[in-house]
Amino acid sequence: MSTRAAKIINFNREVAFSGSLPPDIRILNPFRSNSEVQAISEAFYRKFYSDNQPRKLILGINPGRLGAGATGIPFTDSKRLGDPCGLETGSLKTHEPSSVFIYEVIDAMGGPERFYSKYYINSVCPLGFVRKNQKGNWVNCNYYDFPELFKAVRPFMIENLQTQARIAGDASVCFALGKKNARFLETLNQEAGLFAHIVALDHPRYVVQYKSRHMSEYVATYRRALQAAHD
Repeated sequence: MSTRAAKIINFNREVAFSGSLPPDIRILNPFRSNSEVQAISEAFYRKFYSDNQPRKLILGINPGRLGAGATGIPFTDSKRLGDPCGLETGSLKTHEPSSVFIYEVIDAMGGPERFYSKYYINSVCPLGFVRKNQKGNWVNCNYYDFPELFKAVRPFMIENLQTQARIAGDASVCFALGKKNARFLETLNQEAGLFAHIVALDHPRYVVQYKSRHMSEYVATYRRALQAAHD
């Protein structure tokens, strides 16, 4: 039987979008653009997922340029890969504010080994997007930012959510990061019957950017919600 690590690695290697996107929007696939990213992410999953134990899914929005878009691992920048995950990142140097918060949660729940033995983090849309702004620069874009983008990727998202649910092995509950993200996931869940229950949590980026003074309270909220799923 394949381990969770093997299933995740295979998913990351194969995931691809072949449809058409609206003008001035491009796909962000870290596994096709950088072999170093692929090697680092595979080392991560082999370290923490080389077993057959089911996990509960935690789903962000879609990869951003500085997080999963850079390392191949959601909410994990190169700093957190080094400490506390204990992995070498080579020339890769990234800092993602959301990663700071997520690893505060992970620390509060016993550290990476204990946390990742229970949870699998990915995204509602496993590939990210960048769009060209008025200055001609390419910036992060969420799958729900434009109706035409969501319409274009909706079948792709449902197909890959089904795959991610199978990989995780526990569809009793799914944690959605970001209230708007949760609303869209609820819509997809009603159509595809993916999860028995969806729990919405404030997005880490929102916490870091707007509620940093209350970060410990948000860490406690995450911890209570996540632990309740195992009680």
